[in-house]
Amino acid sequence: MMRIVIARLNHETNTFSPVRTSLASFDPKWGEEVGTFGSGLNTALGAFFDYALQKGAEVITPLAATANPSGLVEDEAFEQMTAAVVAAVERGCDAILLDLHGAMVTRSFDDGGGELLARVRRAAPDVPLGVALDLHGNITQRMVDNCDCMVGFKTYPHIDMYATGEHVARIIDAMLKDGLRPRQAWSHPPMLAATLKMNTNEDCAMTDLVNLARAAEERDDIYGVSVVAVARGEATARAVADKIAKEAWRRREEFLYLELPLEHSLSSAREAASGPVTGPVLLLDHGDNCMSGGTCDNIDVLAAALASGLNGIVAGPICDPQVVAELIEAGVGATATINLGNKVKADGFAAPRTPIRLWGKVVAASDGDYVVSGPIYSGQLCHMGRAVKFQTDAAIVLITERPHEPWDLGVFHCAAIDPLKARYLILKSRMYCRPVFERHCKAVIECASGGVTSSNHNLFSFRKLARPIYPLDDEFPQFDSSWSRSEKSQRSSA
Repeated sequence: MMRIVIARLNHETNTFSPVRTSLASFDPKWGEEVGTFGSGLNTALGAFFDYALQKGAEVITPLAATANPSGLVEDEAFEQMTAAVVAAVERGCDAILLDLHGAMVTRSFDDGGGELLARVRRAAPDVPLGVALDLHGNITQRMVDNCDCMVGFKTYPHIDMYATGEHVARIIDAMLKDGLRPRQAWSHPPMLAATLKMNTNEDCAMTDLVNLARAAEERDDIYGVSVVAVARGEATARAVADKIAKEAWRRREEFLYLELPLEHSLSSAREAASGPVTGPVLLLDHGDNCMSGGTCDNIDVLAAALASGLNGIVAGPICDPQVVAELIEAGVGATATINLGNKVKADGFAAPRTPIRLWGKVVAASDGDYVVSGPIYSGQLCHMGRAVKFQTDAAIVLITERPHEPWDLGVFHCAAIDPLKARYLILKSRMYCRPVFERHCKAVIECASGGVTSSNHNLFSFRKLARPIYPLDDEFPQFDSSWSRSEKSQRSSA
């Protein structure tokens, strides 16, 4: 019987984030519980399980671990999780399928994904090894050299996680059945591309680049393209990867994001709210976005919205475990004055402003658990820590013990909040909320805040960024394939 090792170790590191990334952050599943957790999920991991079931294979499941984007992964966590994967591979297998992110940085390794793959490859140098990655992976040559194929998401927001896993499985299946030996090439144009300019539901440069990749995959000798090209021959892979990277470089100005002052955004929100269309005005606090490593503790947008006189607000989740404890102790039905947010300091950033002082009522409290019903991580049980619905005259605020991305209505429903009844809905999000919330809202307005996921490059002191890079520098060598083979670190500290 065929033996397939299937594992997930997923983290997008923001080295500016003050949020600690310990083993507990990953809520790791080990051994047999991985199958219970992963089967049926709308993720690459779920697709890997379905492939193994289709093949009638024996499945070895050492690990399924995912942490929200946050700071450097602690060494003890990385070593324990990596050791579990390597040990499973060392016991013998016919194929290895890994669901990673591609942007993990640990205390000791700037290229956490490359280190993991190198160890797995040493344990099984001749076993087909396929990797599913996030569209925002920081790819390195070491990652490319230590797997047979890697395929990244082609949507942002990421609603093709499962399809990406299927894609990886198809390539690995061809290796097992037909003796395919794919070759990979990657190309790295020196660009800092703003994620707010990458919405693949819009007509934009990012969508065009994805369509170029899809067109290349129609060829019989191209198996996958993510500016990492997986092909029958190395020359073909190189040509396709460089073609798409050069097109990205040619259109680099289209990946710049102009961040408007918060006051301008709130003025636009007020105007949008007065329009005839029903539904809330969605205000995105992208500077404190959990899925980019934000603390969910920054109160800039909520404070400014209240100060400007906006009402009918629903906001959250805002992470403040101290306030959650105070309100749960006070009890549902109690009134209280709280000092909310702005308690977590990030190194290299200005000290947080004073917490916002609010008087209101504890309307509901819950354990903060819910099952995702939307298209991202469908069916997954999520945990926000204890959650409280706190209501003031102008706002309903969802306060949680943990940072959490508002990617599903269940985030609010588990605390008895209907976010769609708001006049203004403030979410700490950039893209993940859009598939669920955007269609219910009369307008979407992006709001600047001073968090560690800001789109303002001037807030960041980059230390490990390969230079020159656009748009921070003015002069560049002519784009050629030497960049794709560079030994320099391609990792941003962001």
